[in-house]
Amino acid sequence: MRLKLFTLVLTIMGFNARAQNEDSLKIRAIADEILQHSKAYENLRVLTKQVGARLSGSPQTYKAEAWGQKALQQSGADRVIEQPCLVPHWVRGGKDEAWIVTPGKKNQPLDILALGNSMGSGPKGIQAPVILVNSFEELEQKKEAVKGKIVFYNYKFNDTYVKTFEAYRDAVGYRGAGPSQAAKYGAVGVLIRSMSHAADNNPHTGSTRYNDSFPKIPAAAMGVQDADRLAAMLEKESLSVFLKTSGKMLPDTVAHNIIGEITGSEFPDQIITFGGHLDSWDPAEGAHDDGSGCVQSIEVLRVLKAIGYKPKRTIRAVLFANEENGTRGGLKYAEEARNKKEKHIFALESDEGGFTPRGFGVTMSAELLNKLRSWLPLLTPYGISEINNGGGGSDIGPLNRELGTPLAGLQPDSQRYFDIHHARSDVFESVNKRELELGAVSIAALIYLVDKYGL
Repeated sequence: MRLKLFTLVLTIMGFNARAQNEDSLKIRAIADEILQHSKAYENLRVLTKQVGARLSGSPQTYKAEAWGQKALQQSGADRVIEQPCLVPHWVRGGKDEAWIVTPGKKNQPLDILALGNSMGSGPKGIQAPVILVNSFEELEQKKEAVKGKIVFYNYKFNDTYVKTFEAYRDAVGYRGAGPSQAAKYGAVGVLIRSMSHAADNNPHTGSTRYNDSFPKIPAAAMGVQDADRLAAMLEKESLSVFLKTSGKMLPDTVAHNIIGEITGSEFPDQIITFGGHLDSWDPAEGAHDDGSGCVQSIEVLRVLKAIGYKPKRTIRAVLFANEENGTRGGLKYAEEARNKKEKHIFALESDEGGFTPRGFGVTMSAELLNKLRSWLPLLTPYGISEINNGGGGSDIGPLNRELGTPLAGLQPDSQRYFDIHHARSDVFESVNKRELELGAVSIAALIYLVDKYGL
């Protein structure tokens, strides 16, 4: 009996070793194909330079959708699907302007961008005294002095967070809720320190969310150097600022999730989704946010076709609509999956930039997390050193909430991401070809493993 058990153990060990060697060779083939023949960087160049900024509802939205359909077809998708959804249509409406009013002297300009979904100041702009607050707690302390003023939120990124997305999550509430919190006490406008710890002065936009119980006041972000300058001046004297923005909301319009699919050879009813969002903010080209995630996802389809791998399960590369100021694309994708009773076994998102891959953050059971961690030796040679709890993405999150789908998000090195996030510096030239391709390798390797072994 002991001999039979020992023989069984050796047989299992031998099988596992052979499987691991087979997987290692397959992932090596994926990596070699991408690192030598990738189309991702060229696809990104076309998206950023020929289409450009792609704010939901803009003419570039539809140019980007046409680009995505063509790129997915060329990657080898069995079929490409347009999935319509209604999206918000906010327009900036003109140049955003602000300056410090200094009577008897030349006014000092501030580099600003109106927050997405914000209401404009009107064509004449507004001029009002500025009140400096460094936190929501300080706003409460000064609430009696807020009426008729422009509130300046100078909440800084916490530099002690090594993973910079933690600093972003800590600070982003001032952009999202800050305008309505200030309007609650009678503020006529808001300026916000950009969600960044960059050394430059580029302002970073992003969406705000008005509370309908209070007036919808104009709101803008300023570059961090200007924020430091204005804060230092306000510590010494009272100042007024002129602020002019022209943003407005138009009626919702139709955009589309663009979906490229390869039908599974054994379990076509089991679906693996991976993707990025096609829209971007209007001041820049959206190269890292999230052109990179889109072209990496397209590359996964291409490489699996190129090496002759036939997925067991149906795999979908999804270019999501409207992540930036509504997440309507992700919501629609999950809604249709629920209505069609689709079985989504796994979803992965790349929306943290095209930098060097470091790991994956996941939302799944401990059992599944341990299964993914058992694959780390296969992923480590390509930069993946950790798989940790906590991750996914805005567009695939609804799949988890609606269907319980396990999620993963690619986590590249984050140190440079918030230098360019939602800023005019998020351009094609800021993306490194090699880093972009390594991210595609990591995603394709994990999709291959999930497809082969299931979850």
